[in-house]
Amino acid sequence: MSSILTNNSAMVALQTLQSVNSNLAKTQDMISTGKAVATAKDNSAIFAISKVMESDVSGFKAVSDALSLGESTVAVASAGAEQITNLLNEIKEKVVAATGENVDHAKIQNDVDELVNQVTSIIGASQFNGANLLNAAGNAGITVLSSLDRDATGTVTASNITVASVDFETNLDLSNIDVSTSAAADTSLAAIEVHIQTAVDGAAALGASAKRISDQNEFVSKVTDAMKSGIGALVDADLEEASARLQALQVQQQLATQSLSIANQAPQAILSLFRN
Repeated sequence: MSSILTNNSAMVALQTLQSVNSNLAKTQDMISTGKAVATAKDNSAIFAISKVMESDVSGFKAVSDALSLGESTVAVASAGAEQITNLLNEIKEKVVAATGENVDHAKIQNDVDELVNQVTSIIGASQFNGANLLNAAGNAGITVLSSLDRDATGTVTASNITVASVDFETNLDLSNIDVSTSAAADTSLAAIEVHIQTAVDGAAALGASAKRISDQNEFVSKVTDAMKSGIGALVDADLEEASARLQALQVQQQLATQSLSIANQAPQAILSLFRN
């Protein structure tokens, strides 16, 4: 039965064209944004997961900055401790030389005093952004944000690395180094050995902390990269597939448009029934 009021063929062709246009628009959005899941309506579950992961990536960027700051602070203190160790070895040479009788003790004492002043200067200068792990003011040490940990329930907690101060200002009192006489130099020899050991222990402790912070910073960088890759796998579009799909949909759109045009012309055939 033919009807000029109801054109079933046109309705089917129109639905097909609308479906093709919808898929074409979605494919064009994927190509323009580079994402298969750009908004929550595309895939609400994947969108939610990706946004949580993106927030974690942002948090890890802040963690990396904190680790870099802490690493620099400890590196400055470690460099200062190593230099102080070298200066103490120079002082030891002077002390050993002063144990002899036929030496100018006054000049050696002047040299020792200058080296001690240099040690004091390094202790005061070994600071980064106001934090100094070699003097008494920094005795509390520093706490470095090292990670953000999310458990299965979604609860996030912060982890920290604590770096203790070696406080050379208090623990490295060089006032007992006296080379004014041979006897005083003999006594000072044992004292300088203690000071050298203190400096070596402090430098080793700072070096170990610096290594830990450096390793953690490298780990955080790798975790951040892995999370970015994971987010990309969830939401990024396969552009090769999208490109091929775009071409196919464009052909389908042309065919659907032609089909609708043909369907709309069908009622005109009814006119031939009324011709003489």
